[in-house]
Amino acid sequence: MTTVFSKIIAGELPGRFVWEDPEVVAFLTIAPVAPGHTLVVPRQEVDRWTDLEPGLLTRLNEVAQAVGKAVVGGFGASRAGYLIAGFEVPHTHVHVFPAEDMSVFDLSRADPDTPAEVSDAAAATIRRALRDLGHGEFVP
Repeated sequence: MTTVFSKIIAGELPGRFVWEDPEVVAFLTIAPVAPGHTLVVPRQEVDRWTDLEPGLLTRLNEVAQAVGKAVVGGFGASRAGYLIAGFEVPHTHVHVFPAEDMSVFDLSRADPDTPAEVSDAAAATIRRALRDLGHGEFVP
């Protein structure tokens, strides 16, 4: 069965993409723990991150690091949070978000009612920061 992430990647469902390359995409979550909360997802459907081919896991982490730097710079955060939970959708994904302390690592605090304009502005901020970091070729 196709995952919701595969449907977003295929354009069957909407997504606020901030990164697209042949192996990995990144888009904002619909339930952020903080503005800028981004999911970094391999195009290939693999449920558990531990089952990813080593090269794809490396690429996933390279993209997560680039998005993390953009989140830190774009939102003035002291750190970028990085979390793999893997229970919400059976398709490997890394949560990357601005973090000032450990409280933001609690996904139960995610806000599914974030206004669209807040998410649109967050996506624009991350895209701009990624371009400034030299990743413009991957920014949609």
